[in-house]
Amino acid sequence: MKRTILLVSLASAVIFYNSSCTNSDASTETKHTLSLENMDSSVRPGDNFYLYANGTWFKKNEIPPTESRIGAGLEMYNRTKERVKGILEESAKANAATGTVEQQVGDFYAAGMDSAAIEKAGYDPVKPFLQKISDIKDTKGVMQFVAEQATYNNPMLIGAFVGADEKNSMSNIAVFYQAGLGLPDRDYYFKTDEPTQKVVKAYQAYMQKLFTLTGDDTAKAALEMMEVYDLEKQMAKSHRTNVELRDPQSNYNKMAVADMDKKMPAIGWPALLHDLGINADSVNVSQPGFYMALNNLLKTPVGTWKTYLRFHLLDAASGALSSDFVNAAFDYRGKALSGQQQIKPRWERIYRQTDGNLGEALGQLYVKKYFTEDAKKRMLELVNNLQKAFEARINKLEWMSDSTKKKAVEKLYTFIKKIGYPDKWRDYSKVTIDKHKYFDNLLSCGKNEYAFQVAKVGKPVDRTEWGITAPTIDAYYNPTFNEIVFPAGILQYPMFDPGNDDAMNYGGIGMVIGHEMTHGFDDQGAQYDKDGNLKNWWSKEDFAKFKEKGMALAKLYSSFVVLDSVHINGELTQGENTADVGGVAIAYDAFKLTKQGQDTTRTDGFTPDQRFFLSVAQCWRRKAKDEAIRQQINTDPHSPSMYRVWGPLMNNDAFYKAFGVKEGDKMFLAEKDRVRIW
Repeated sequence: MKRTILLVSLASAVIFYNSSCTNSDASTETKHTLSLENMDSSVRPGDNFYLYANGTWFKKNEIPPTESRIGAGLEMYNRTKERVKGILEESAKANAATGTVEQQVGDFYAAGMDSAAIEKAGYDPVKPFLQKISDIKDTKGVMQFVAEQATYNNPMLIGAFVGADEKNSMSNIAVFYQAGLGLPDRDYYFKTDEPTQKVVKAYQAYMQKLFTLTGDDTAKAALEMMEVYDLEKQMAKSHRTNVELRDPQSNYNKMAVADMDKKMPAIGWPALLHDLGINADSVNVSQPGFYMALNNLLKTPVGTWKTYLRFHLLDAASGALSSDFVNAAFDYRGKALSGQQQIKPRWERIYRQTDGNLGEALGQLYVKKYFTEDAKKRMLELVNNLQKAFEARINKLEWMSDSTKKKAVEKLYTFIKKIGYPDKWRDYSKVTIDKHKYFDNLLSCGKNEYAFQVAKVGKPVDRTEWGITAPTIDAYYNPTFNEIVFPAGILQYPMFDPGNDDAMNYGGIGMVIGHEMTHGFDDQGAQYDKDGNLKNWWSKEDFAKFKEKGMALAKLYSSFVVLDSVHINGELTQGENTADVGGVAIAYDAFKLTKQGQDTTRTDGFTPDQRFFLSVAQCWRRKAKDEAIRQQINTDPHSPSMYRVWGPLMNNDAFYKAFGVKEGDKMFLAEKDRVRIW
């Protein structure tokens, strides 16, 4: 089945993949240089610095049919995937001893690549589950099936994960969150504009297609589609908006199971938790409104629920079935949602599944070949320098009192720093991998992942765990761990290269480090203390000033028009924008602590400061399909890439000085209007 993240603590991330550019290997890049050929000197730096740094690249590069975006992040991903492809193909041919990471990774990949066997099977792998749905007699049976699917790490109807209790961060708790929808979020069910309706119609067509592929005639499939869609629309009414979901206080609702059962008897909480293997007297119900609504919706005729479960089972399994199911899913998620015109090659799709199901086994093989201790040492030096720069910025803040500054610095120096890969790797010994049974392999991986996560309930938190795999091109901050994490995948050109000059590294990975650090002090992260507890550590006056500055930043970003008349949602993106603005400012200050940062010698015609800001802009070059941009604006807390450069630089005094930006330039903000939070 398609693997979905269940029972894994999610955190604020910088999001690089689906960001970027060309496919050259890092070893062939000329060190110490910017991509001068990408620049467009016809654009004034103060009018659009993003296009000044990347304009020629935009003109010369087209988005391939297999992609919805291109840019610097995709450049890193493409390099990484070719490396991983070599590892997978070598492992598949190795005939390694049973139970070794080479055998598990190689045989999983080989099974996924056996397209002949998968085509022959059609949808046979899910028929036993479809029969179970057919046998359901009542609401109790619906919830039992939902629980069973969850144990395969395939959440349907309910959303759950296990993570640190946000008000007791040393202990794990089961968390339930709103779920049940097939469209990206609630608003798709209620918007009437043409682009949204295009996505809705594609989703409805996808539902009908899955029903017809499993034996229903066209007329019946159309009726079933409307049955499922109408049920989801009723669920959507109870969902909080993406902006509302940004409030961690309102998302913390620890409830006794006995009380939940009294308020929501149709769900049958004690039986559900038993079937889920969760032994707990209380859980956190992040969005109680959804579960109250679900309790009422369970009065819907069981036949409707069976139709709902059939679709969502087929949807979850589609990527592991024959090509007619794979292509149906791509028409919706690839074409309609993202603007892709051509599905990615099979090997790449199986690579993503390998990473998703055996990520730390694959990660071991990746770092052994492609990550050095020298790179880790250089990164730690950068992180430490940015910590010092951030401390200095905190201590100079005019709007914050000394008592709050002291606590902020304490939190800053309590950060757990994770670089490259975990100190200890996951044990997959309970997973059974057979090179001839792809679907069974997915089920075994899902069962193992679920059991691993659910066993944590009520146990002490293990802060050595990682939330993403080593080859991943991304980074994140986790507020309950108070940690910053930089996997090996992101530590490559153009973001990072030990051979690059400081201007490039601080403008690239330095900005990312500063971004993740600032997440500890954005509108969400600032509500957690140094130990990861959702606990106030601010004076009332300081927090009021902090919120006022945050709203000013939200207002600025909401003024940016991205596509047609579509504006950035400044409230939805406030945390990421705060992290971007802070990240560039902190990285610049840290750069000024280096020898090059204190020099004025020009390289390639640019001063060290100019090279720093050009590095920031070139690392965020990105060209995207309109469909992908619209989806991002609707659901993603990150601003589109151009504004991840515009916003931070418009609020950075050093940028104005470096490029002589003055009043009348399009990126000019009067000094009194520049937002300086951190």
